[in-house]
Amino acid sequence: MIRVLLVHDVRILRCALAALVGREPDMTIEAAPAKDAVRLARSQPTDVCVVDADVTGRSPLDELAGLSRKSATRSVGPSHRLLVLVSQHCPGALRRALDAGARGFVCKDALPEQLVTGIRQVAAGERFVDNALAGTVLRASEVPLSERELTVLSAAAEGAPITEIARRLGLSTGTVRNYMSAITRKTGARNRVDAIRISQGAGWL
Repeated sequence: MIRVLLVHDVRILRCALAALVGREPDMTIEAAPAKDAVRLARSQPTDVCVVDADVTGRSPLDELAGLSRKSATRSVGPSHRLLVLVSQHCPGALRRALDAGARGFVCKDALPEQLVTGIRQVAAGERFVDNALAGTVLRASEVPLSERELTVLSAAAEGAPITEIARRLGLSTGTVRNYMSAITRKTGARNRVDAIRISQGAGWL
C-alpha cells in the first residue's frame, strides 16, 4: 500500500482530495492542515507527502523536505517524497518546491487522475511533472529569488513584520533584514512593498 499524507489548509478541498485518493485500492491517506503536517509525518509511516503550493509559504515545507532527504539515506522505512500541487501561473511556488527537493508536480487544473498517477510514480521513486506545467518549470528557472528568499517575501506579503517572519522561520531578525535587502536588490525594487508588487506581478508569489 502507498501511504499518502495530504497537506492542504482549505478543509473542503482537503476532504475532497482525500476522498479521491482514498478510493484507490493501493493507497491509504491521512489529510491535515499545514500546522499538523510535520507531526503526522514523523509519527506515522508516509511514502508520499502531497502538499498544496499555496500553503508552502507558511507550512513546514523545509521540514517535510528534510524528512524526505533523511529517508533517502535509508534502505528501509517511509520515504516522505514530496509531490506538490501548483498553479500554472505560479513559477515562484514551483521554484520553492524544486529547491526543497520535490519529486513531483501536479497542475491544480489537471484531471483528478493526474494526481493519482503522480502519487504512484513518486512513490515508485520516479519523477513526475504534469505536462501542463512544462512552461511553468521553464519560467521557474528564471525566478531570481532563492527558495528562502521567496519564503521570506511570501510571509512579508501576508503582512508579517520582521520579528514575526524571524520567529516563523527560526532566523534572527538581522538575517531576515539581510534577506529583504537581497530581495529588494534582485527584484530591482525600491523597498519591501515594491518588491512584493513586482514579485506578485511576475507570478513569483
